[in-house]
Amino acid sequence: MIKTRLATAAFAACMSLTALTASAQPTLYVGSYGGSTQTAFEKSIIPAFEKAHDVKIVYVPGNSTDTLAKLQAQKDKEELNVVLLDDGPMYQAVQFGFCDKLADAPVYHDLYPLAHMSDKAVALGVVATGLAYNTDAFRKAGLPPPTSWTALTDRRFSQKIAIPPISNTYGLQTLLMFARLNGGSETRIAPGFDALIKQVAPNVLAWEPSPGKMTELFQDGDVTLAVWGSGRVLTLAQTGFPIRFVYPKEGAMALLTAVCPVVQNRQAELSQQFVQYLLSPQVQTLLAQTQAWGPVNSKTELAPAVAATVPYGKDQIANLKTTDWAVVNEKRADWTNQWNRQVER
Repeated sequence: MIKTRLATAAFAACMSLTALTASAQPTLYVGSYGGSTQTAFEKSIIPAFEKAHDVKIVYVPGNSTDTLAKLQAQKDKEELNVVLLDDGPMYQAVQFGFCDKLADAPVYHDLYPLAHMSDKAVALGVVATGLAYNTDAFRKAGLPPPTSWTALTDRRFSQKIAIPPISNTYGLQTLLMFARLNGGSETRIAPGFDALIKQVAPNVLAWEPSPGKMTELFQDGDVTLAVWGSGRVLTLAQTGFPIRFVYPKEGAMALLTAVCPVVQNRQAELSQQFVQYLLSPQVQTLLAQTQAWGPVNSKTELAPAVAATVPYGKDQIANLKTTDWAVVNEKRADWTNQWNRQVER
Protein backbone atom coordinates (compact mmCIF):
# COMPACT_ATOMS: atom_id res chain seq x y z
CA MET A 1 0.00 0.00 0.00
CA ILE A 2 2.85 2.34 0.93
CA LYS A 3 4.68 1.42 -2.30
CA THR A 4 1.53 2.17 -4.28
CA ARG A 5 1.16 5.58 -2.66
CA LEU A 6 4.83 6.37 -3.28
CA ALA A 7 4.51 5.30 -6.92
CA THR A 8 1.39 7.42 -7.34
CA ALA A 9 3.09 10.42 -5.76
CA ALA A 10 6.16 9.96 -7.93
CA PHE A 11 4.00 9.68 -11.06
CA ALA A 12 2.09 12.83 -10.09
CA ALA A 13 5.32 14.70 -9.45
CA CYS A 14 6.68 13.55 -12.79
CA MET A 15 3.54 14.68 -14.60
CA SER A 16 3.66 18.05 -12.82
CA LEU A 17 7.28 18.50 -13.86
CA THR A 18 6.44 17.54 -17.43
CA ALA A 19 3.56 19.99 -17.51
CA LEU A 20 5.75 22.72 -16.04
CA THR A 21 8.46 22.05 -18.64
CA ALA A 22 5.91 22.09 -21.46
CA SER A 23 4.35 25.30 -20.23
CA ALA A 24 7.81 26.86 -19.93
CA GLN A 25 8.62 26.24 -23.60
CA PRO A 26 8.79 29.67 -25.23
CA THR A 27 6.69 30.57 -28.25
CA LEU A 28 7.85 32.77 -31.09
CA TYR A 29 5.27 34.49 -33.31
CA VAL A 30 6.54 35.19 -36.82
CA GLY A 31 4.56 37.46 -39.14
CA SER A 32 5.36 36.69 -42.75
CA TYR A 33 3.98 35.99 -46.22
CA GLY A 34 1.43 33.27 -46.93
CA GLY A 35 1.38 30.85 -49.84
CA SER A 36 4.59 29.14 -50.88
CA THR A 37 6.62 31.13 -48.34
CA GLN A 38 4.54 29.78 -45.47
CA THR A 39 4.91 26.26 -46.84
CA ALA A 40 8.70 26.59 -47.12
CA PHE A 41 9.03 28.00 -43.61
CA GLU A 42 6.78 25.47 -41.92
CA LYS A 43 8.18 22.44 -43.72
CA SER A 44 11.85 23.22 -44.32
CA ILE A 45 13.03 26.16 -42.21
CA ILE A 46 11.20 26.38 -38.88
CA PRO A 47 11.52 22.75 -37.62
CA ALA A 48 15.33 22.85 -37.36
CA PHE A 49 15.25 26.09 -35.35
CA GLU A 50 12.50 24.78 -33.07
CA LYS A 51 14.53 21.66 -32.33
CA ALA A 52 17.81 23.49 -31.77
CA HIS A 53 16.31 26.10 -29.43
CA ASP A 54 13.44 24.14 -27.83
CA VAL A 55 10.94 26.75 -28.98
CA LYS A 56 7.52 26.64 -30.60
CA ILE A 57 7.12 28.93 -33.61
CA VAL A 58 3.66 30.10 -34.64
CA TYR A 59 3.57 31.35 -38.23
CA VAL A 60 1.18 34.27 -38.79
CA PRO A 61 0.60 34.68 -42.56
CA GLY A 62 -0.23 37.94 -44.28
CA ASN A 63 1.11 40.28 -46.94
CA SER A 64 3.33 43.21 -45.97
CA THR A 65 0.42 45.61 -45.61
CA ASP A 66 -1.43 43.17 -43.34
CA THR A 67 1.58 42.56 -41.12
CA LEU A 68 2.40 46.26 -40.85
CA ALA A 69 -1.22 46.90 -39.88
CA LYS A 70 -0.92 44.26 -37.12
CA LEU A 71 2.13 46.05 -35.74
CA GLN A 72 0.24 49.33 -35.74
CA ALA A 73 -2.83 47.82 -34.10
CA GLN A 74 -0.76 46.14 -31.39
CA LYS A 75 1.49 49.12 -30.67
CA ASP A 76 2.87 49.08 -27.11
CA LYS A 77 1.59 45.49 -26.66
CA GLU A 78 3.11 43.72 -29.63
CA GLU A 79 2.24 40.04 -30.05
CA LEU A 80 4.53 39.38 -33.03
CA ASN A 81 8.20 38.71 -32.28
CA VAL A 82 9.73 38.71 -35.76
CA VAL A 83 8.31 40.12 -39.01
CA LEU A 84 9.13 39.73 -42.69
CA LEU A 85 8.09 42.63 -44.94
CA ASP A 86 8.85 44.05 -48.37
CA ASP A 87 11.53 46.72 -48.16
CA GLY A 88 9.19 49.72 -48.53
CA PRO A 89 6.89 48.71 -45.65
CA MET A 90 9.93 47.63 -43.60
CA TYR A 91 11.37 51.14 -43.77
CA GLN A 92 7.99 52.35 -42.50
CA ALA A 93 8.09 49.82 -39.67
CA VAL A 94 11.53 51.10 -38.66
CA GLN A 95 10.37 54.72 -38.94
CA PHE A 96 7.31 54.02 -36.77
CA GLY A 97 9.49 52.42 -34.09
CA PHE A 98 8.29 48.82 -34.45
CA CYS A 99 11.72 47.21 -34.96
CA ASP A 100 14.30 46.50 -32.28
CA LYS A 101 18.00 47.12 -32.78
CA LEU A 102 19.83 44.17 -34.32
CA ALA A 103 22.28 42.48 -31.96
CA ASP A 104 25.76 42.12 -33.38
CA ALA A 105 26.58 38.68 -34.76
CA PRO A 106 29.20 37.21 -37.14
CA VAL A 107 26.64 36.51 -39.87
CA TYR A 108 26.06 40.22 -40.48
CA HIS A 109 29.67 40.60 -41.61
CA ASP A 110 29.03 38.12 -44.44
CA LEU A 111 26.18 40.11 -46.02
CA TYR A 112 26.36 42.14 -49.22
CA PRO A 113 26.18 45.93 -48.63
CA LEU A 114 22.62 46.26 -49.99
CA ALA A 115 21.37 43.97 -47.20
CA HIS A 116 22.27 46.46 -44.46
CA MET A 117 19.06 48.51 -44.52
CA SER A 118 19.48 50.03 -41.06
CA ASP A 119 20.63 49.03 -37.58
CA LYS A 120 17.11 47.66 -36.97
CA ALA A 121 16.28 45.78 -40.18
CA VAL A 122 18.13 43.64 -42.64
CA ALA A 123 17.41 42.26 -46.10
CA LEU A 124 16.76 38.53 -46.18
CA GLY A 125 16.56 37.98 -49.93
CA VAL A 126 16.53 39.92 -53.17
CA VAL A 127 14.65 39.71 -56.44
CA ALA A 128 15.32 41.92 -59.44
CA THR A 129 12.94 44.24 -61.27
CA GLY A 130 13.82 44.20 -64.95
CA LEU A 131 12.47 43.25 -68.35
CA ALA A 132 10.57 40.10 -69.32
CA TYR A 133 10.05 39.11 -72.94
CA ASN A 134 8.43 36.34 -75.01
CA THR A 135 11.40 34.66 -76.67
CA ASP A 136 9.31 32.97 -79.36
CA ALA A 137 7.54 36.20 -80.31
CA PHE A 138 10.83 38.07 -80.56
CA ARG A 139 12.41 35.32 -82.65
CA LYS A 140 9.46 35.17 -85.07
CA ALA A 141 9.53 38.96 -85.45
CA GLY A 142 13.28 38.91 -86.09
CA LEU A 143 13.94 41.10 -83.05
CA PRO A 144 17.04 40.88 -80.86
CA PRO A 145 16.51 40.32 -77.13
CA PRO A 146 16.00 43.58 -75.21
CA THR A 147 19.10 44.76 -73.37
CA SER A 148 18.10 48.20 -72.09
CA TRP A 149 15.28 49.95 -70.28
CA THR A 150 14.98 52.09 -73.41
CA ALA A 151 13.41 49.09 -75.19
CA LEU A 152 10.18 50.24 -73.54
CA THR A 153 10.30 53.37 -75.71
CA ASP A 154 10.74 51.44 -79.00
CA ARG A 155 7.72 52.04 -81.25
CA ARG A 156 8.03 48.49 -82.61
CA PHE A 157 6.41 47.46 -79.31
CA SER A 158 3.44 49.81 -79.59
CA GLN A 159 0.55 48.34 -77.56
CA LYS A 160 2.60 45.21 -76.87
CA ILE A 161 3.98 46.22 -73.45
CA ALA A 162 2.62 45.70 -69.93
CA ILE A 163 3.89 47.54 -66.86
CA PRO A 164 2.43 47.41 -63.34
CA PRO A 165 1.08 50.73 -61.98
CA ILE A 166 2.81 52.88 -59.37
CA SER A 167 0.83 51.15 -56.60
CA ASN A 168 3.00 48.12 -57.37
CA THR A 169 6.75 48.20 -56.64
CA TYR A 170 7.58 47.12 -60.20
CA GLY A 171 5.77 50.16 -61.59
CA LEU A 172 7.25 52.48 -58.98
CA GLN A 173 10.75 51.27 -59.79
CA THR A 174 10.11 51.78 -63.51
CA LEU A 175 9.40 55.44 -62.73
CA LEU A 176 12.56 55.69 -60.63
CA MET A 177 14.73 54.06 -63.28
CA PHE A 178 13.50 56.41 -66.02
CA ALA A 179 14.10 59.36 -63.70
CA ARG A 180 17.69 58.22 -63.21
CA LEU A 181 18.23 57.56 -66.92
CA ASN A 182 17.18 61.13 -67.63
CA GLY A 183 19.20 62.95 -65.00
CA GLY A 184 16.73 62.69 -62.12
CA SER A 185 16.39 60.68 -58.93
CA GLU A 186 13.97 60.06 -56.06
CA THR A 187 14.41 63.69 -55.07
CA ARG A 188 13.95 64.91 -58.68
CA ILE A 189 11.25 62.70 -60.16
CA ALA A 190 10.03 65.01 -62.95
CA PRO A 191 12.34 63.54 -65.65
CA GLY A 192 10.91 60.11 -64.90
CA PHE A 193 7.33 61.24 -65.36
CA ASP A 194 8.23 63.12 -68.52
CA ALA A 195 9.84 60.03 -70.06
CA LEU A 196 6.99 57.72 -69.08
CA ILE A 197 4.28 60.05 -70.35
CA LYS A 198 5.92 60.92 -73.68
CA GLN A 199 8.04 57.87 -74.55
CA VAL A 200 6.77 54.80 -72.70
CA ALA A 201 3.01 55.19 -72.19
CA PRO A 202 2.17 55.20 -75.95
CA ASN A 203 3.54 51.65 -76.14
CA VAL A 204 1.70 50.31 -73.06
CA LEU A 205 -1.34 48.11 -73.60
CA ALA A 206 -1.98 47.53 -69.88
CA TRP A 207 -0.84 48.93 -66.54
CA GLU A 208 -1.36 45.57 -64.88
CA PRO A 209 -0.78 44.96 -61.14
CA SER A 210 -2.03 41.35 -60.98
CA PRO A 211 0.53 38.56 -61.55
CA GLY A 212 -2.29 36.33 -62.81
CA LYS A 213 -3.46 38.91 -65.34
CA MET A 214 0.11 39.61 -66.42
CA THR A 215 0.54 35.90 -67.07
CA GLU A 216 -2.64 35.88 -69.17
CA LEU A 217 -1.46 38.86 -71.22
CA PHE A 218 1.69 36.97 -72.14
CA GLN A 219 -0.02 33.65 -72.75
CA ASP A 220 -2.72 35.20 -74.98
CA GLY A 221 -0.08 36.99 -77.03
CA ASP A 222 -1.44 40.42 -76.12
CA VAL A 223 1.96 41.57 -74.84
CA THR A 224 5.47 40.44 -75.68
CA LEU A 225 7.47 42.72 -73.37
CA ALA A 226 6.93 43.79 -69.76
CA VAL A 227 8.48 45.13 -66.60
CA TRP A 228 8.36 42.33 -64.06
CA GLY A 229 10.25 40.61 -61.27
CA SER A 230 12.79 37.82 -61.70
CA GLY A 231 10.78 35.54 -59.42
CA ARG A 232 7.53 36.11 -61.32
CA VAL A 233 9.24 35.37 -64.62
CA LEU A 234 10.71 32.16 -63.22
CA THR A 235 7.28 30.99 -62.08
CA LEU A 236 5.83 31.48 -65.57
CA ALA A 237 8.89 29.95 -67.26
CA GLN A 238 8.52 26.82 -65.11
CA THR A 239 5.16 26.18 -66.81
CA GLY A 240 6.97 25.85 -70.12
CA PHE A 241 6.05 29.29 -71.46
CA PRO A 242 8.86 30.87 -73.57
CA ILE A 243 9.65 33.84 -71.33
CA ARG A 244 13.01 35.15 -70.21
CA PHE A 245 14.14 37.70 -67.64
CA VAL A 246 16.63 40.42 -68.61
CA TYR A 247 18.95 42.40 -66.38
CA PRO A 248 19.13 45.67 -68.38
CA LYS A 249 22.61 47.00 -69.08
CA GLU A 250 21.86 50.10 -66.97
CA GLY A 251 21.12 47.79 -64.05
CA ALA A 252 18.02 46.10 -62.66
CA MET A 253 16.25 47.44 -59.59
CA ALA A 254 16.48 45.49 -56.33
CA LEU A 255 13.33 44.47 -54.49
CA LEU A 256 14.24 43.25 -51.03
CA THR A 257 12.49 40.97 -48.60
CA ALA A 258 13.42 42.24 -45.15
CA VAL A 259 13.25 40.98 -41.58
CA CYS A 260 13.41 42.58 -38.14
CA PRO A 261 12.92 41.65 -34.48
CA VAL A 262 9.96 43.50 -32.97
CA VAL A 263 10.36 45.94 -30.08
CA GLN A 264 9.04 45.28 -26.56
CA ASN A 265 9.70 41.64 -27.28
CA ARG A 266 9.05 38.94 -24.68
CA GLN A 267 11.42 36.65 -26.57
CA ALA A 268 14.04 39.21 -27.52
CA GLU A 269 17.05 36.89 -27.54
CA LEU A 270 15.29 34.13 -29.49
CA SER A 271 14.01 36.69 -31.96
CA GLN A 272 17.54 37.91 -32.62
CA GLN A 273 18.73 34.33 -33.04
CA PHE A 274 15.92 33.54 -35.47
CA VAL A 275 16.82 36.55 -37.64
CA GLN A 276 20.46 35.41 -37.66
CA TYR A 277 19.39 31.87 -38.53
CA LEU A 278 17.41 33.11 -41.55
CA LEU A 279 20.59 34.76 -42.83
CA SER A 280 22.66 31.56 -42.58
CA PRO A 281 23.88 30.03 -45.86
CA GLN A 282 21.74 26.91 -45.41
CA VAL A 283 18.50 28.90 -45.05
CA GLN A 284 19.54 31.31 -47.78
CA THR A 285 19.92 28.31 -50.07
CA LEU A 286 16.44 27.04 -49.18
CA LEU A 287 14.95 30.46 -49.87
CA ALA A 288 16.64 30.59 -53.26
CA GLN A 289 15.38 27.11 -54.12
CA THR A 290 11.79 27.60 -52.95
CA GLN A 291 11.15 31.36 -53.26
CA ALA A 292 13.60 32.48 -55.97
CA TRP A 293 15.05 34.99 -53.49
CA GLY A 294 18.65 35.78 -54.31
CA PRO A 295 20.95 35.22 -51.32
CA VAL A 296 22.22 38.27 -49.45
CA ASN A 297 24.82 36.19 -47.59
CA SER A 298 28.00 36.20 -49.68
CA LYS A 299 28.99 32.79 -48.27
CA THR A 300 25.95 31.07 -49.85
CA GLU A 301 26.84 28.63 -52.62
CA LEU A 302 24.07 27.69 -55.04
CA ALA A 303 23.96 24.90 -57.59
CA PRO A 304 24.29 26.29 -61.13
CA ALA A 305 20.67 25.46 -61.99
CA VAL A 306 19.42 27.49 -59.01
CA ALA A 307 21.97 30.28 -59.41
CA ALA A 308 20.70 30.91 -62.95
CA THR A 309 17.21 31.73 -61.63
CA VAL A 310 18.01 34.38 -58.99
CA PRO A 311 20.22 37.44 -58.50
CA TYR A 312 23.41 35.75 -57.35
CA GLY A 313 27.05 36.51 -56.76
CA LYS A 314 29.07 39.62 -55.95
CA ASP A 315 29.02 41.19 -59.43
CA GLN A 316 25.31 40.69 -60.15
CA ILE A 317 24.24 41.86 -56.70
CA ALA A 318 26.51 44.93 -56.94
CA ASN A 319 24.85 45.91 -60.23
CA LEU A 320 21.37 46.05 -58.68
CA LYS A 321 20.01 49.52 -58.00
CA THR A 322 18.41 50.18 -54.63
CA THR A 323 15.48 52.44 -53.77
CA ASP A 324 15.65 55.39 -51.38
CA TRP A 325 12.51 54.39 -49.48
CA ALA A 326 12.79 57.27 -47.01
CA VAL A 327 12.08 59.66 -49.89
CA VAL A 328 9.66 57.36 -51.71
CA ASN A 329 7.44 56.72 -48.70
CA GLU A 330 7.17 60.47 -48.13
CA LYS A 331 6.42 61.35 -51.77
CA ARG A 332 4.49 58.31 -52.98
CA ALA A 333 0.99 59.69 -52.41
CA ASP A 334 1.77 62.79 -54.46
CA TRP A 335 3.41 60.69 -57.17
CA THR A 336 0.39 58.39 -57.27
CA ASN A 337 -1.95 61.33 -57.86
CA GLN A 338 0.29 62.58 -60.65
CA TRP A 339 0.53 59.09 -62.15
CA ASN A 340 -3.24 58.70 -62.18
CA ARG A 341 -3.70 62.10 -63.84
CA GLN A 342 -0.92 61.99 -66.39
CA VAL A 343 0.32 58.42 -66.98
CA GLU A 344 -2.73 56.14 -66.73
CA ARG A 345 -5.20 58.38 -68.51
